Amino acid sequence: MDVRNIRLKIAYDGTDFSGWQTQPGLPTIQDSIESALGKMIGQRPKLIGSGRTDAGVHAHGQIASFYTTAKYHPSKFQNAVNAYLPDTIRILNADDVSVAFHPTLDAISKRYQYRVDNRSVLDPMSLRYAHHVVGHLDEKAMAEASLYLIGRHDFAAFQTVGSERVSTVRRVYGCDVRRVGTEIQIEVESNGFLYNMVRTIAGTLIMVGTGKWEVQRVRDIVTSCDRKNAGPTAPAKGLAMMWVNYDQPREIN
Repeated sequence: MDVRNIRLKIAYDGTDFSGWQTQPGLPTIQDSIESALGKMIGQRPKLIGSGRTDAGVHAHGQIASFYTTAKYHPSKFQNAVNAYLPDTIRILNADDVSVAFHPTLDAISKRYQYRVDNRSVLDPMSLRYAHHVVGHLDEKAMAEASLYLIGRHDFAAFQTVGSERVSTVRRVYGCDVRRVGTEIQIEVESNGFLYNMVRTIAGTLIMVGTGKWEVQRVRDIVTSCDRKNAGPTAPAKGLAMMWVNYDQPREIN
């Protein structure tokens, strides 16, 4: 029988999950989808994701694929699998791709968004999806500081201990900071991310936004390659994978 490679576009609220990757005895996104696929096609496939989001991190456009000999139309994989999934996970699209397609290795860039609730009083509606920071944040200073992150740099200073990466050099195609009402949104597009890199970038830019750090300090943090010089790792709940790019990098700024 012919083997097919089915690609899935997935959205999820990561609050109640221990991240993407399957872990024994813990609820994960990968495990939930593999289990649902197994119920549908009678055999549990191995799902390969474009990246491993951590516990509490969300996604609007995670990409994953799996091999199968099942002959269902791609839309069937979307509709039937959704019927077996919790409401916090949804397959947004399913299509056939080349058997050579690899969600991780073929990705040119990924884009993440970090949300900061900058109200004086916490908004309960953003509790699961944004980090609450009391006190006005200067988004213009944060945006200016973010320019030091664009380009090809060694991002060792923004890596939490525990990363398995051989090299800490990455290319950031864009880093955008904007205020939308009472919310600050930080978006980063890169050809790859180190462990907790975006959350550390967010924590660092927040320090600039509060006025505790000068804008130029971010430049010095990058060149130092020392994690102790960067800001705190912002909470996971504010982070979401927006999309994965398999075409050409898009400049955010």
